[in-house]
Amino acid sequence: MKTNIFSRIALATVLTAGALSLGSCDDFLDHQKPQGTLDETQVKDPSRIDNLVISAYAIYMSAEDINSSFSMWNFDVRSDDAYKGGNGTSDGDVFHQLEISQGILTTNWNISDMWTRLYNCISRVNTALAQLEQLDAKSYQQKDERIGEMKFLRAYGHFLLKRLYKNIPFVMNPNLSVENYNNLSNTEYTNDEGWGLIIKDLEDAYKVLPVKQKEVGRPSKAAAAAFLTKAYLYKAYRQDNAQSNEVTSISADDLKKVVEYSDPSIYQAGGFDLEADFHNNFRPEPQYENGVESIWAIQYSMNDGTKLGNLNWSYGLIVPNIPGVTDGGCDFYKPSQNMVNAFRTNAEGLPYIDTFNDKDYNKASDYADPRLFLTVGMPGLPYEFNSNYMMDETDTWSRSHGLYGYYVTLKQNVDPDCGFLIKGSWWGTPENRIVLRYADVLLERAEALVQLNDGRIDEAIGLVNKLRIRAKQSLSAISNYEADYGVRINIATYKGSYDQAQALKIVKMERRVEMGMESERFFDLVRWGEAADVLNKYYAEEAGDCSLYKDAKFTKNKNEYLPIPFSQISASNGHYTQNIGNW
Repeated sequence: MKTNIFSRIALATVLTAGALSLGSCDDFLDHQKPQGTLDETQVKDPSRIDNLVISAYAIYMSAEDINSSFSMWNFDVRSDDAYKGGNGTSDGDVFHQLEISQGILTTNWNISDMWTRLYNCISRVNTALAQLEQLDAKSYQQKDERIGEMKFLRAYGHFLLKRLYKNIPFVMNPNLSVENYNNLSNTEYTNDEGWGLIIKDLEDAYKVLPVKQKEVGRPSKAAAAAFLTKAYLYKAYRQDNAQSNEVTSISADDLKKVVEYSDPSIYQAGGFDLEADFHNNFRPEPQYENGVESIWAIQYSMNDGTKLGNLNWSYGLIVPNIPGVTDGGCDFYKPSQNMVNAFRTNAEGLPYIDTFNDKDYNKASDYADPRLFLTVGMPGLPYEFNSNYMMDETDTWSRSHGLYGYYVTLKQNVDPDCGFLIKGSWWGTPENRIVLRYADVLLERAEALVQLNDGRIDEAIGLVNKLRIRAKQSLSAISNYEADYGVRINIATYKGSYDQAQALKIVKMERRVEMGMESERFFDLVRWGEAADVLNKYYAEEAGDCSLYKDAKFTKNKNEYLPIPFSQISASNGHYTQNIGNW
């Protein structure tokens, strides 16, 4: 059992109307009306406030589900990292439409569902903030810290929404009147201003959060810094032309903020660093969770007094369908051949940055980065490092009979024999979902240093090398793979001098292999302004081997973002504007 803020969900049952599950954005606004507030006596009762705070944390578990995971795996199928998977194109057809960037409708349930769920989360946060702001700091000594936590959570909700939809209404004032709620616009702020609002919440949080938290799950100062690092990097790539999603400029001032908030001293003070072994980040055993690399994670648990614990059900569709073991596994979110090819290395142990996809990876003849075998399960190797489950090219490892290939993602799955895979309506585990990990911060810092191009490119390459050295040492789970299964592992550091263009390619490739199947790839491509070029090339290459991509086409200045859901446009009384792209 883990003691953490998320596992105290049972304490959050005494809630106001403002913290209930909501329907549309209209309902969301309606639930924020004054009748949902606590009376004066209740406001002065810290236990009631604590329950509201816990409720705001808890909804980031309870509001997500298998089809709308806040990890965003369902939406990462738009990238070149992953296929949708499942039983075929009609199994989760709305995600197939996202996968090929065709046939997407503003009325699709998945587009509306994610919008609603994330605004539910913001609703809970604002309910807590409204009451916290009324408290006397003398009677509630944690007031400022709790407000910082809630602003961090509100920034998280807005951040996820903004990456998906770009033009969103920002609900920054928890005490808005009903009339002002009804007049919210999704285009009140420019793209840059929208990122600025998210950053303002995070900077407020950074000022008041402690260096170390007593209870895991609550964000620390380093968590706010890591989130600021990411938010400023998104803000740096300006997309402020209302008629375009293209990157028009890259802000040096924002990049300098990335460097500021990624300063190693911030993380050292909080006890954060890289794990000695890359694989430790993706293990369900309690001794590996909340390790030194996990800066902030959604906390899941079992055996905590509830029937099934606070398990992570959001990966329930990803489990493969092993007969008699994981019956009912749906086999979604399959690693792509393109991503597997990115792990190929040459005789010097370096990736084929420009030509990685010239041939498909062959484990018998090609060298590979060891992170491949910790990210992707593949035929001829044991599933989740358990030789009881040897993968092969049969329907056990592909419900689509090979349409989506035979690879399986390892980061979200666990060994079926480990005791941490639980059958409910779907499959769940107590494994945390790391939202912010230190490797991501290092890569973002490296990217900013290269883009600034002010004489610190060697430092950026040094950060990449730090990850590659760690990868070379990450062999505990795969130490027998070369001898027993014939794979060829080879990885080395970069030793030359590189100009800006070369260094940027190096950093982007390292980001792909380090963060593979962690649902960052599509958003990276959009942030860089490369989505159309990369994905249309990917579609063309895939079409020759996989029929489902024959009609795929990514439309620039449209498919970078989801459309605003039709139901939200209809309910907005003319205050919402549809995203560009002729939806």
